[in-house]
Amino acid sequence: METKNINEVLLRNAEVLARHSEREDEMMPGEDAQLPQVEQVKEIVNLAKSIIFTDYFYRRQPEEQIRQYYIGIALEELYALLKNQIVRGLQFCDPEPQADGQPHETECSESILKQQAAGMALQLINRLPEVKRLLYTDVEAMFQNDPAARNFGEVIYCYPVINTMVHYRLAHELHLMKVPVIPRIITELAHSKTGIDIHPGATIGEHFAIDHGTGVVIGETCIIGNHVTLYQGVTLGAKSFKYDAEGNMLNVPRHPIIEDYVTIYSNASILGRITIGHHSVIGGNIWVTHDVMPHSRLQQSKAVDSPFEGGLGI
Repeated sequence: METKNINEVLLRNAEVLARHSEREDEMMPGEDAQLPQVEQVKEIVNLAKSIIFTDYFYRRQPEEQIRQYYIGIALEELYALLKNQIVRGLQFCDPEPQADGQPHETECSESILKQQAAGMALQLINRLPEVKRLLYTDVEAMFQNDPAARNFGEVIYCYPVINTMVHYRLAHELHLMKVPVIPRIITELAHSKTGIDIHPGATIGEHFAIDHGTGVVIGETCIIGNHVTLYQGVTLGAKSFKYDAEGNMLNVPRHPIIEDYVTIYSNASILGRITIGHHSVIGGNIWVTHDVMPHSRLQQSKAVDSPFEGGLGI
């Protein structure tokens, strides 16, 4: 194909693609809104990880003052990144209506959003000591639950659950602040990397462990207690959905409550707003849609051994 024809095709399609379609405009939060940058959100998580596990993901500093200096620099950078990306997420805010039903025009103004973003960024940084405490309990839980783990460093460096929980615990804090979009970007980054899908709205206690992890799904309204262990393929999902009079789906509690010291083995599906009582064990490949009393043991019935003579058993 001649260069002239190539250029004509490129220019024609550039002109068409540059036009704002009605559907595209409906999906955009505003004409000039700067949208979240996924690479910058990745950097936020990496910075937070280097602060929380300083000696593992940054040069080890035996002197506390030197360690404090480098963490301080990282916190400054983290604050700047957080503020910038939170304000971009807040472009998707949904203003509260006025008495006449119309949204407040100034609710999402740039100056207000920047003030909100700065406050939220500081709020998250204030929560980092607690996030760190929780993550170290997760490391301990995973180490204690897996005889293949030789030391804590192996768990921190290598186990997908720790990478996932760094993402989740940061995203959960932002979710509690009602920051739009950014928490989901953070948890989906972990999902794409580890295969573990945790909604930032889920509530997860301390000493949480997921062995192997691939295929685990934890829904938005899930409540998980302390010292809970899951294995690969576990689904903590919804059984059904509720709708309002206009047919709109309602965001109501619809996922399980898992109490303390529960173990759920691989490929079990726990569905609906049910409660799995404390100190219970749920066996693999089970479909559970009803409450389970504390100290219960649920497992599959034993396999039936049928002969295959003359086509029997097929």
